[in-house]
Amino acid sequence: MKCTIVNLLLAALGAMPVLLPAQAVQCSAASGERTAALVELYTSEGCDSCPPADRWLSSLQSGYTPQQVVPLSLHVDYWNYLGWNDPYAKHEFATRQRRLLDVKRARVVYTPQVIVQGDDFRRWSSLEFAASVKRINAMPARARLDIKLESANARAFEVALGAQLLDMAQLKDSVAYLAAYENRLVSEVRAGENRGHTLRHDFVVREWEGPLAFDAGGKIALKRSLPLPPTAKPRDAGVAAFVQNRSTGDVLQALMLPPCAG
Repeated sequence: MKCTIVNLLLAALGAMPVLLPAQAVQCSAASGERTAALVELYTSEGCDSCPPADRWLSSLQSGYTPQQVVPLSLHVDYWNYLGWNDPYAKHEFATRQRRLLDVKRARVVYTPQVIVQGDDFRRWSSLEFAASVKRINAMPARARLDIKLESANARAFEVALGAQLLDMAQLKDSVAYLAAYENRLVSEVRAGENRGHTLRHDFVVREWEGPLAFDAGGKIALKRSLPLPPTAKPRDAGVAAFVQNRSTGDVLQALMLPPCAG
């Protein structure tokens, strides 16, 4: 009789749905043996030539896997004076753009600008992009990355990052970066060059950490809390990381952890 009662209780419990809080959901990603292409789009809602590039960046999620391409949209603030304050713009992204161009001894800062693996890539809408990605993906990785999203809520992502250099000759100049991004963003632009237009964005970087230094053994192991804006939706947000040589601009490896189910 006792066993029968226990069995009935177990059956009843098995029939009940198990509800886990969103913050308990864990997911992770690890880089592979080949190199993923880091694609940075420097853009602005105050720039009337930027929406086609924004749409192109969004389209990459249907044409490539995260193991092939890691796209990031970095909104700059230097067009805000035209009458529309881009809600996603950060001055640090304009600073990063200028520093990358300084490394390559380029003189012109512009939007939309696509930078692939640290290099200016003007023919992003042509077949040359697919050829470039194929070439990058064929290269052996020179760094290893892993990301674990330990918890997520409406305020922040709690992230664990691991990185290891596979080419120790890169130790002196290599650093890592960590970012939280958001998809499915929509803006009704009321002023400036895009006045009256509805703009849609994906892969918009909302929080940025770095440069992060490697230890003497060429490793990084850390945890970071990446704050999310009050309007952010964790179900549409993900995390990305990459390793870059600051002297050459070369990207040794990139990794994306898309939005986790839960």
